[in-house]
Amino acid sequence: MNDLVAHYGWWLLALVLIAAEMIAPGYFLLWIGIAAAAVGVIVWFAPAAPALVQAILFAAFAIASCLVYWKFLRPVAERRDDQPLLNRRGAQLVGQRFVVSDAIVNGRGKIRVGDGEWLASGPDAPAGSEVEVVAVDGTTLTVAKV
Repeated sequence: MNDLVAHYGWWLLALVLIAAEMIAPGYFLLWIGIAAAAVGVIVWFAPAAPALVQAILFAAFAIASCLVYWKFLRPVAERRDDQPLLNRRGAQLVGQRFVVSDAIVNGRGKIRVGDGEWLASGPDAPAGSEVEVVAVDGTTLTVAKV
């Protein structure tokens, strides 16, 4: 590769890795892409750097950036999750009481939740009785008699 444009190769690799991260998210390729971009900046300022030095820098930056993420950024991101059940509607219902809308017979029925109905499993209960959600299995709420 021409020494004058070697940094473009690293930047192209960075873009490909970051684009791959957007297609298959997992927070891993992003940090390797950032390492490639950092090597591109270094090669921009030192275009005569041998390919072996560039490869070693890339490996070191990739390891360092992944470690920084795992040690420092990931724990902070996990602590900021003040609503862990935000996109888990069923899990939000555990512990709440609802009225049986379709009698629970042979362990299956429906309960009224707000303006909708959810499938329910649990002990037999007539329509109109009150039950408490004790667990969630997919879209079925496991209930117990109150």
